[in-house]
Amino acid sequence: KMATENCDAVNTEPDMELLSDEELEREAEGFKEQGNAFYVKKDYAEAFNYYTKAIDMCPRNPSYYGNRAATLMMLCRYREALEDAQQAVRLDGNFVKGHLREGKCHLSLGNAMAARRCFQKVLELELENGQAQQEVKNAESILEYERMAEIGFEKRDFRMVVFCMDRALESAPACHKFKILKAECLALLGRYPEAQSVASDILRMDSTNADALYVRGLCLYYEDCIDKAVQFFVQALRMAPDHDKARLACRDAKALKAKKEEGNKAFKDGNFEAAYELYSEALTIDPNNIKTNAKLYCNRATVGSKLKKLDQAIEDCTKAIKLDETYIKAYLRRAQCYMDTELYEEAVRDYEKVYQTEKTKEHKHLLKTAQLELKKSKRKDYYKILGVEKNATEDEIKKAYRKRALLHHPDRHSGASPELQKEEEKKFKEVGEAFSVLSDPKKKSRYDSGQDLEDDGMNMGDFDANNIFKAFFGGPGGFSFEASGPGNFFFQFG
Repeated sequence: KMATENCDAVNTEPDMELLSDEELEREAEGFKEQGNAFYVKKDYAEAFNYYTKAIDMCPRNPSYYGNRAATLMMLCRYREALEDAQQAVRLDGNFVKGHLREGKCHLSLGNAMAARRCFQKVLELELENGQAQQEVKNAESILEYERMAEIGFEKRDFRMVVFCMDRALESAPACHKFKILKAECLALLGRYPEAQSVASDILRMDSTNADALYVRGLCLYYEDCIDKAVQFFVQALRMAPDHDKARLACRDAKALKAKKEEGNKAFKDGNFEAAYELYSEALTIDPNNIKTNAKLYCNRATVGSKLKKLDQAIEDCTKAIKLDETYIKAYLRRAQCYMDTELYEEAVRDYEKVYQTEKTKEHKHLLKTAQLELKKSKRKDYYKILGVEKNATEDEIKKAYRKRALLHHPDRHSGASPELQKEEEKKFKEVGEAFSVLSDPKKKSRYDSGQDLEDDGMNMGDFDANNIFKAFFGGPGGFSFEASGPGNFFFQFG
């Protein structure tokens, strides 16, 4: 019974074999009119269905293909639309709308030369066709943007390429080639989220697109996710074994990872010279890999500081920061190098940058330490004046004072020029000032901690170096300098 019911079910579609040509055309026109109605309502999916029914009825009617092409264009299905438009003009070489739609499809897909040929065909049929005239200009603009982009890429002016591709995509929104080139340049500019977004949009439509897979890999590679990047490069090469860019990027990614790991191992083993060379070699592999190279420069700076190459270490940190302005580790490393070379103002500047970015207790302590050292560096360096180390003993300080005080005593230079006498008197006073502080445990402690000695009631402006000298060299008869020959003096106690 069910079989009988199914066989007897009413078929609403006309049996085309039983209809005459005239009836077929009438049915087809009815479907076309329904398609037009849905098209006006912007219900393009239904319009497509009815245009398809019309084509099934009359497959030799160019206008049906033209209408379906227009609908497919509204659905952004440009490749299918192109096939319909081409079929329309094959059926009728004078079908102006067909040539226009074929040209628009070519243009949307980025084939500007083919598009221009279609629009020129329209102008042969209708010389004053305004739409065709405008579209020829659009096609020529795309060709010019392509030319400019090619030059820009060769010159590594990736911003120019992105600009050109954005302009070209205004007229060619479905061109994967333009999108991929834009995405690749965005990646090369370090704008990874934007590049990833473009590549992902293409992969959603075509998961096997080797170019898009390559760009995804490139973004991961430049974000220092090398293992994941290699997976995408390998996948791209499976889809397109002759994809040169993917092959070269895969090679560089593997080489960079290997060389970096070799450098890390040498550093951990304490082989700093080897680590320095390995990091240097890694930096030559791919100058475009900004994040990885920033880390390599910082790593080499760490090795350089171990090797006492502090100026080179500072330079490497600066290069790392230039590549990645958010790289906190590079700022910290450079600041420490500045501290080690007593460039305290520069150290404070770097620590301030770090603390503004990451307000941790550790960073606050580092900043305060640098600020204290800067403050101390702006005072007289009493250790330097006496010529002793900061960890000098009491005896070493006394010996240094004895030597320097006798060297700069005014009586020793009584026969010198007024300018030299004044200079030596100044040095004599500074030596006495330095000794008075460093020989007093309390004052020395305050001085070493960066505190102001004036807070202790010590006014260096009223300081008398002769009193210190007399107290140090005291004795019943005092002392005097005697000449023992031209320019030579010795002192004696009375």
